[in-house]
Amino acid sequence: MQQEDQVVEEELVVNEDDEEESLFQDIDLLQNHGINVADIKKLKQVGICTIKGIQMTTKKRLCAVKGISEAKMEKIKEAANKLCDPGFLTALEYSDKRKAVFRITTGSIELDKLCGGGLESMAITEAFGEFRTGKTQLSHTMCVTAQLPGANGYTGGKVVLIDTENTFRPDRLRTIADRFNLDQSAVLDNVIYARAYTSEHQHELLDFVAAKFYEEPGVFKLLIVDSIMALFRVDFSGRGELADRQQKLAQMLSRLQKISEEYNVAVFITNQMTSDPGAALSFQVDPKKPIGGNILAHASTTRISLRKGRGENRVAKIYDSPDLPENEATFAITAGGIADAKE
Repeated sequence: MQQEDQVVEEELVVNEDDEEESLFQDIDLLQNHGINVADIKKLKQVGICTIKGIQMTTKKRLCAVKGISEAKMEKIKEAANKLCDPGFLTALEYSDKRKAVFRITTGSIELDKLCGGGLESMAITEAFGEFRTGKTQLSHTMCVTAQLPGANGYTGGKVVLIDTENTFRPDRLRTIADRFNLDQSAVLDNVIYARAYTSEHQHELLDFVAAKFYEEPGVFKLLIVDSIMALFRVDFSGRGELADRQQKLAQMLSRLQKISEEYNVAVFITNQMTSDPGAALSFQVDPKKPIGGNILAHASTTRISLRKGRGENRVAKIYDSPDLPENEATFAITAGGIADAKE
């Protein structure tokens, strides 16, 4: 009987490993298809660590990797295609696949309801608003709530935060951790922080993030970029550089979307607003709009607009979403982060 139990336990362990594996196919599998280790290492250095990652990379970009010739690139693509299914599924099969999607609580029940249960994984959620509407406070709160076990078997996990405006304050996390009765040092230890100084640096950091997610599969649950556009606003000026800026932005957002799908993490980005000087002539009710133009608008899965309410209250509204109705929710900014507004 004891032996049987042992066998069952071993099987369970094996199954767990299988589940972890099914998250993504390791790029090392290419070795079985005649790709040498040195070339695989080169791909890993530029943040391509999975078979899906190769599918998500254009031939042009693969050829740009140092030491990868066109012939090698064709061979790598061919081997990756053998390992991957062609990509077509029935809606029912895709629905089963989507069961892996989890949601992270924002700290406010009302705001969670608005977002359909919390921030969704395998998607980019964008929050935009003027200064002091709670964008950074939301980021800080999410750093802590992502570590809490949640609904539908969500286990909690680590967080990566890329800060472009120097607004991240680790001590702020301590007071939020106290609200949820968590150990402060443990909470801070689970947040990996990077400060980006230029838009190019910001993009390079994403390669590091992809490598980190690959090293520790299933451990990271949330990637925050606060804020996505700040550095692009600085590095590119005037109409002359607008096309170039939007192209670079599109590449970066595409990378974010791919990372979120490849490693099943939630991506939360904040965005700034701009005043539209021509709005007075067209009699718009609200002349302010989020920056980043259509590129950012199409890349974000769900867009949430934030505005100031009475006192500490803020109002969130679904601005654009593929599956959520246009609703509003009121939340409050408290010492313990984002919480429900007191009526």
